[in-house]
Amino acid sequence: MSLIHALLGKPLATSEERAEHIGPIAGIPVFGLDALSSAAYGPEAALTLLIPLGMMGVAHIVPISFAIIGLLVVVFFSYLQTIDAYPHGGGSYTVASENLGSTAGLFAAAALMIDYILNAAVGISAGVENLVSAFPSLQPHLLAICLFILAVLTLINMRGVKDTGTAFLFPTYLFIGSLLTVIVVGGIRAIVAHGHPTAIVAPPQLPRGTSYLAFWLLLKVFASGCTAMTGVEAVSNGVNAFRAPTQKNAKKTLTIIIVLLMIFLAGIALLSRAYSIAATDPTSAGYQSVLSQLIAAVMGRGWFYYVSIGSILAVLALSANTSFADFPRLTRAIADHDYLPHVFRIRGRRLLYTHGIYALVGFTALLLIGFGGVTDRLIPLFAIGAFLAFTLSQAGMVIHWKRQGGPGSIRRMLVNGFGAVATGITLLVVLIAKFTAGAWITAILIPCLIILMIAIKRHYRSVAQQVAVDHRIDTEHLVEPLVIVPLDRWTRITEKGLRFALKLSDEVQAVHVDAEECCREVQENWRRNVAAPLLEAGRPVPELVLLGSPYRFVVMPLVDYILKIELERPERQIAVMIPELVVRNWWQAPLHNQRAQLLKLMLLLRGNQRIIVINIPWYL
Repeated sequence: MSLIHALLGKPLATSEERAEHIGPIAGIPVFGLDALSSAAYGPEAALTLLIPLGMMGVAHIVPISFAIIGLLVVVFFSYLQTIDAYPHGGGSYTVASENLGSTAGLFAAAALMIDYILNAAVGISAGVENLVSAFPSLQPHLLAICLFILAVLTLINMRGVKDTGTAFLFPTYLFIGSLLTVIVVGGIRAIVAHGHPTAIVAPPQLPRGTSYLAFWLLLKVFASGCTAMTGVEAVSNGVNAFRAPTQKNAKKTLTIIIVLLMIFLAGIALLSRAYSIAATDPTSAGYQSVLSQLIAAVMGRGWFYYVSIGSILAVLALSANTSFADFPRLTRAIADHDYLPHVFRIRGRRLLYTHGIYALVGFTALLLIGFGGVTDRLIPLFAIGAFLAFTLSQAGMVIHWKRQGGPGSIRRMLVNGFGAVATGITLLVVLIAKFTAGAWITAILIPCLIILMIAIKRHYRSVAQQVAVDHRIDTEHLVEPLVIVPLDRWTRITEKGLRFALKLSDEVQAVHVDAEECCREVQENWRRNVAAPLLEAGRPVPELVLLGSPYRFVVMPLVDYILKIELERPERQIAVMIPELVVRNWWQAPLHNQRAQLLKLMLLLRGNQRIIVINIPWYL
């Protein structure tokens, strides 16, 4: 077995696609990690803004969290309807494009692409921050650990959807079990203690409040807490990844994910208030994440604490998997409409859209490096894309049900309409509240991406118009081309190129640029090894053209000569044969000059329809 097969698995045939489909059990790790893991950083992002309020701030997290849960319920019912309406995958881009037009679809596409990239970066950084909470000595290596986890995730995801779901089963369900245990045990202890339980490991002492909850701060806290809703769309976008019955399995998976997320958000909020747990500064030496404090307060710092922290780290880091699952599908759908390069439509060796994965990994790495791997710096950019996509998707579904009509369409329109209004208002709140903190970057990036996608679409349309043909082949002027063969010295490589040129045409020119003052040697070899044998065989002898090069340039004199001949011979096509040495090993390539590659590039850039470039490889 080769190393590639060991790391990435054996190639899968197209006929094996059905075997790659998954059920609800594997669907939760593949499509639900983003939503579930956001319980670890959504409440913390909200509590971080409440730090100035001290003890008073912790009390406000409960009503804010329940407001977010209410919004989550609305979005949940809306996406159940989307799965019914689009059984082959109804992401925001598809729904908005089909029902609201291409402009709305592009807004959804740009928003989702940014959201998926941010989700990958935030998930990994949040997971590593929890690791640093347990092992503070790792703080200086935070960014390096983030990049290492990104590399591991990439390797796992390149193995395919089924293998990815299997690999993530254990950490996902360990996280769910650990957090549910903490919530249940902490809740029972709080009830027994009449709402004032004693922490096993006391959280950091909360200072007295130095501020009060102004309306503007309330909006900012709500906006930060809404990051817990990201990833909800993933299931509706990947319906066709589920085994039959696809809709039923997709809806079951979405239901499990949403119910668990609601329990997590409510439990963390209530226990944080009961145990007086607040956020700490993530850049300070004594940083403790909210979940780290909560688990220590409820269960102590024994083996359960470290198992739970390990599972949180794993799931937060693996939450980027939702982006790995959906980002390539999204870019493929956009590329199908010519708004992204067609390379995103190509399925790789494991039935994955691998170029989408490459793009996701590259942009995620840039984000992590640019923001130092600190979650708090990335959060302000987050959620804008998700809520814009939510709003466009739900608005599109209203139009969908209106067009479809029939029994129940009014009720469905009302559900999706309410979802569109609720998420639209939330989008405005998040955008305003986070604008100066970094949301302006997302607000600028979305229009820039749309402009780029429109430019790509315009290019593909132009290409299609220029290459389209609907007539019989032109049988006139089928004349042999004038063949030009660049000549360095007389070698096996040159001989192969010249022999092929003589098979194509009786008019051949061998062009030598005398940059190394070896003109006499070239002429002597030409007379002895080319002219004489061809004359003996009764074949026409190619013309030897010698070009001077006082500044020792080779490629540009050749290009200029070829363009000059093309102008002088308007009735002929010019075929340029480029003999090229091909080495066995990649490390040998730098040992040889790359003039052949440069010549091809220059001819492609400066040439035209009448200049044909033909590569003649000589293999060592």
